[in-house]
Order: sequence, then C-alpha cells, then structure tokens
Amino acid sequence: MILSLLFASAAVGITLLYASVLDHRERRVPFRTWYPMLAVAFPSALFFYAGLLIGGNMGTAIYFAALSLIFSAVFYAFGSLHLFGGADAWALIFLSACIPAFPLEPLYGMPPLGFFPFTVLTNALILNLAAPALLFARNVVNRDFAPFPYMFLGYPVDGERIRDHYGFVMEEIEEGDDGTLSRRFMRIRDSLRRTVKGGERRMYTKDLREHPERYRKELSLYKQARTVWISYAVPFIIPITAGFLTALFIGDLLYMIMRMLIGA
Repeated sequence: MILSLLFASAAVGITLLYASVLDHRERRVPFRTWYPMLAVAFPSALFFYAGLLIGGNMGTAIYFAALSLIFSAVFYAFGSLHLFGGADAWALIFLSACIPAFPLEPLYGMPPLGFFPFTVLTNALILNLAAPALLFARNVVNRDFAPFPYMFLGYPVDGERIRDHYGFVMEEIEEGDDGTLSRRFMRIRDSLRRTVKGGERRMYTKDLREHPERYRKELSLYKQARTVWISYAVPFIIPITAGFLTALFIGDLLYMIMRMLIGA
C-alpha cells in the first residue's frame, strides 16, 4: 500500500513541478497536463484502498474516501466561485483523489488528521504568507506608497505597459468632463464581490492583453495615469507544489507551529 502511494507521489510531484513552470511562464495549465499523472496515480490510489479492504481496515478506507470526497467537493466549489484558479482547484482535487494518506512518515511526524491533502493545503497557505511581506518590503524600498493594505497586495506598473504584467487592476480610474483623472483603490470587499459575482469580474491584465480593442477606453486611461497599481500574481500552484514537497518530506507546518506554541 505504501509503495502504491509512493508511485502516486512521484507522478503528482513531477506533474506539479511541470505545472508550476507552465503557470509561471504562461499563466495557464492545459487540462491535458494532468493525464499522464492520473494514468499512474489513480490506479495507485485504487490499489491503496484495495489493500486497506483486503487487510480488514474498512473503517480506515471509509475515513480517507469520505475526506477525499468532501475536500474534492470543496475545492470544486472554490474553483467555480473563482476563489481558486482552475488549475489550482484541479490540482487539489486530483491530489485528494490520488494521495489521501501520507506515503511515508515525514521528518517531524504524522499530524493528527493524517489526511495528506489537508497538510498540503495548509502548508501552501502558510508558505504563501511570505509573499505579502516581501511585496511590502519591495514597495518600501522603491518608495511606492499606498493606503493599507494595498502595499501588501500589489505594486505600481507603467500604465502604458500594463499588458506586460500579470494580475488584476486594483484602481478604478475615471476621466471627468474637464479631462482630469480621478482614481481610487478598489475596496477589498468590492473586489471579492466581483470575484464571485457572475458577469462582473475584476479587470485582469490578461483581459487587456487578449482583448485590447474591447478595453480601448481603459487602456487609454491607464496610459494617461502613467502608473497603475495591480495585484501581485504568484500562481497559487507554486505554493501548492511547495506545500506538497514540504508535507511529503518535512511534515505539517501548522501542526509543527502549534506544537512549538504549546511547548510540546
């Protein structure tokens, strides 16, 4: 059983690394990227469950299968609501289906839940917290100042070259009747509302890049504004990959932090 999960882990790990390169370079991961991984990892997962059932561990098999179904449904819902990117959601869904348990005991031991995908997700979220701190430091060094919390969330770019960057536009810029520009940062709750509301999406630089004619007015305003703040855009599949590797070899970072805090 452990050997089957190791085969699945090798296939998933290689695919996540490749998907991270694709997402960083092209900001898209074609769905066919997952096919070779699934050809190896899904049968390995079935072998894992078969081993549990043959060994009389039906309760354990039901435990992991139930968690896999629940987490897959949650990740699918997050993807549907645009809280995750499509590639991020599928990566976590396939991870839940193919590697429910830890393939081997990590350096700092097994966490209480023992559900490998949960550790990958929490590790990814913890590792991703470093990005806002680094972004804030970059803005301070470059003397690019904005109201809280925008310095932790984005950075200014040349309005004329905004299509060369990745992220969504954090400012709303309008031109008055007298030709003067007014600008304000989009409120966080408005940004989140637009993320989950159909038909009213945030302005992504990808849209500007792919449909310049449709957004001619916006591009003209950004050019006039000279600089425009956009969100940083580290594809979340990169933290997922880092979370996968740390979970596999080091362990559950959240569990480690909690143990340190209580002195265990």
